[in-house]
Amino acid sequence: MSSSLSPLHQRLRLYVDNEAYTFVPDTGEPEALVFHRLSGDVQHRKLKAPLNSRGVARAVYGIIGSISLTLSEYLIVITARELRGRFMGHDVFRATKFDILPMSPNISAHNPPHEVEAHLLGLVRSHFYTGNFLFSYTFDLTTRLQVQWENKDAAVGKPLWSLVDDRFFWNKFLMTKFTDTVTSESNQSLFAYILPIMYGTFEIRPLFLLGRHMQLALISRRSRYRAGTRYFRRGIDEEGHVANFNETEQILLLENPTPPGALRQVDDNFAAKLSFVQIRGSVPLFWSEINTLRYKPDLQIMDRDDTAAVMKKHLMEQVNTYGEQSLVNLINKKGHEQPVKEAYERYVELLALPNTRYEYFDFHSECKNMQWDRISVLIDRMIEDIDRHGYFQVNTNDPNPVKVQKGVVRTNCMDNLDRTNVVQAALAKWTLNVQLRHLGILGKDAGVDDYEDFSKTFREMWADHADAIAKAYGGSGALKSDFTRTNKRTSKGVLEDGLKSLTRYLRNTFFDGPRQDGFDLVTGNWVPRKNPSTSLSLVVDTRPLLTRAMPVVISFSIFMILAGLTLPRSSDYSIIYYFLIWFSILSFALIFMLIHGIDFVVWPKLIPMTDIIYYKGDGFRSARHGMGLKLSSVRGAEKVELENRRKRDD
Repeated sequence: MSSSLSPLHQRLRLYVDNEAYTFVPDTGEPEALVFHRLSGDVQHRKLKAPLNSRGVARAVYGIIGSISLTLSEYLIVITARELRGRFMGHDVFRATKFDILPMSPNISAHNPPHEVEAHLLGLVRSHFYTGNFLFSYTFDLTTRLQVQWENKDAAVGKPLWSLVDDRFFWNKFLMTKFTDTVTSESNQSLFAYILPIMYGTFEIRPLFLLGRHMQLALISRRSRYRAGTRYFRRGIDEEGHVANFNETEQILLLENPTPPGALRQVDDNFAAKLSFVQIRGSVPLFWSEINTLRYKPDLQIMDRDDTAAVMKKHLMEQVNTYGEQSLVNLINKKGHEQPVKEAYERYVELLALPNTRYEYFDFHSECKNMQWDRISVLIDRMIEDIDRHGYFQVNTNDPNPVKVQKGVVRTNCMDNLDRTNVVQAALAKWTLNVQLRHLGILGKDAGVDDYEDFSKTFREMWADHADAIAKAYGGSGALKSDFTRTNKRTSKGVLEDGLKSLTRYLRNTFFDGPRQDGFDLVTGNWVPRKNPSTSLSLVVDTRPLLTRAMPVVISFSIFMILAGLTLPRSSDYSIIYYFLIWFSILSFALIFMLIHGIDFVVWPKLIPMTDIIYYKGDGFRSARHGMGLKLSSVRGAEKVELENRRKRDD
């Protein structure tokens, strides 16, 4: 699989001058890829002489692509990498350092001449340095094993970029200039420079169980469609793409047995390769949660005329891609989350799609008081589905697969993070037990939990995987990961979850706006105009002066209160009045910020969420907090009206 691809250049030498960026492969071949800085043209040419006269070359490990901002186009390259593991004979790397190269000779990427350009460059730089970007020069990380096996004959000799899964080709927009040139000019010489990267996770570990050596790999692939952060990307879009869509593949590689007395042969010729795939994604409705500075945001469900059609498009796409769908919904049946659960179930029942089955599990109710063994209740209800879906297995000496996976479990909770992580790990462990029994390694009633070293490795891999997905979308490590990591819920884990929840609140409220802008800019959802003056709103605070002053008033009031504790007490009355004045000012500022909370959230600026924040159409709104006194005074009546409308729809 992926062994007969058209080769990629794994290391390039970059020469820079005012006329061009010249990339020379470290292959000994007299060739170079030249980007002409004035014209923007890309040229592949043969070298007639060495380029040593152009100065010292810089090492580059891949070209991510190019992006055009308001003043210049920029190349983005990988300048450092770390080896994450060797997978079936292929090295898998994570990009650790990047450089942004301006095509215009008059522009500096580190000190651009306009604040808008500096802001946009900061978004691009932050996006790459805070993400987890993986790549391989010789293997398609974006495509699950079963599909690679099905397409193995057609893939021979083809370039990697033409075979990758479009959903997980993270730099596809940035590579548009390259792929368009290749397509229009049939210039195959550029194939070796087009490096697809994937946003996700990869881990592989060696294991030993009952005399057999094996490797366990875990890969998650994050979709570039509707990509973003926790509160700024929820639900579905008009194209049927959902937020926080991740495909997770657990791969078991069984090594050949070692005869007694013989040395173990460590190679990449495995006796069996087994794969189990699951997916997760936001509830496929038009919905959002509006951040208002309160810990619990306002819930907004938009009951649009095209909701049923778009949900059908999404679910049928999953059926066409993976086969039968088991829709596991973990949302609470009471309280804040209830309207989302009811709306989801209403549309699933309305559509009644073939090859889809809905399964509800009230996670928090079933597992309350730390009764996490209750996850087994869901597993018992899902066994028939998982058994019918199966998994993929191919043996070295068999021309055809022993098994193929015919369906997947699609799991969701509100964020598709914490509860989803726990359930996916449980399903993966159940399947791993089945696979090991089928291979004859485990007995009929045995399981991986009976072998502590094996079980610990499995739990650690899934906990690390959960943390990485949660940080990418929610801003902190996964909650409930102590159960995944140790197989039990602990008081220490509950305390850690409290700290993680606080971290999420702060990040989601005050830091995720620019992060969302970075997603939209790099994936091509927002394209800047060639004039920075048209985008001044990105760097100018247009809020009223009183609104902008409130954080300063709060900070100064706290300072004066603390300073008052050190003042000499010449009179009890004077000190009382002093504290009364500053506590009153502090209280006024805090109440003002709470009433106008939406104005203090750091929102995305490239694609504003105004239509969602101030949505007035059919649907459900839990409240309208943070919109000022006028809107707050009517929110109670509006909530009743929306609730009555929802009941009429039912």
